[in-house]
Amino acid sequence: MKIEGVYLASLGTYVPDLVTTEQAVKAGWYDAEVREASGLESVAIADSLSAPEMAVLAAKEAVQRSGHAPEDFGALMHSSAYHQGPDGWSPPHYILARTLGTPITAMEVKQGCQGMLSSLVISAHRLACDPEKSAVLLTAADNYSAPLVNRWTTSRLSIFGDGAAAAVVSRNDGFARLLSVGTHSAPAMESLHRGSEPIFPPAVTVGRELDYEARVKFWMEEWANGNTPPMEHPGEVLQRALDEALRDAGITADEITRVCHPSATLDALRDQFLDPIGFTVDRGIWEHTKRVGHISAADVFIGLEHLWKSRQVHPGDKVLLFTGSPGFEAGCAIFEIVSEPDAE
Repeated sequence: MKIEGVYLASLGTYVPDLVTTEQAVKAGWYDAEVREASGLESVAIADSLSAPEMAVLAAKEAVQRSGHAPEDFGALMHSSAYHQGPDGWSPPHYILARTLGTPITAMEVKQGCQGMLSSLVISAHRLACDPEKSAVLLTAADNYSAPLVNRWTTSRLSIFGDGAAAAVVSRNDGFARLLSVGTHSAPAMESLHRGSEPIFPPAVTVGRELDYEARVKFWMEEWANGNTPPMEHPGEVLQRALDEALRDAGITADEITRVCHPSATLDALRDQFLDPIGFTVDRGIWEHTKRVGHISAADVFIGLEHLWKSRQVHPGDKVLLFTGSPGFEAGCAIFEIVSEPDAE
């Protein structure tokens, strides 16, 4: 999808204190051999600060930096991958009340780790259709310090980190211009993330822990018994999304300066994502993601702020953001950097 006249006016992030994987091994939380193979150095842990509260901190920063007044905004969209608070309650309106404080629509885009990128697409559509409003506020946040999650063992592909990101999407101007977005899904793969778990009652209502490894084990056993999983390679799904984004941006992969990718172990990052689409680790943000953990939907926007504020990208550079979500779905967004950060 080709995008015209849409910018990132600003970003805001909240990343709590880091706990090293070495500390985790000493505490008995993380296996020493797994740590050594992962390449992961630390993870951000928020303890009792809730995800919506972290989203508020990130959003206030983004709004203050954006140059937009509250009355410029037409919507707020919040994304998350895990539970945010009480059932039957609205995290987006909690965030709206503590940031913009205006009577606009506030909604949750629940698409796992791809939620904030999909919110970006929805915001572009909204700005194209609403001439009276010039901005949309996006937020994403998660806190995995919950009783039914063990961030160190839930997935062999990553360590779940806590934190938040916010973005002001603007029709006026910004530090990065959105060129295109591409998405592709392989819906038959939804069962890979479901495994043998019943759909009802929901796991959290019966006290069942989040455990992706149990679902992997289920499908390995099924495969051994001759029942082939409904599997496509994640990298192939991502490549189709990338092909669309590159085509609509009118550029080639060689013109991409840097890549913002989710946090994962080094082997998973290479094997499932970077190698299949032809990017090397040094074009990504491994030096950043190995320190903060996988902060679900906020991941790649925290990564983009890291690249821009540390002046690793400059005006004219093209930056690819890619994510993946259960489903399986992959999404790509291509930005052109148009300004440097202010001197601090």
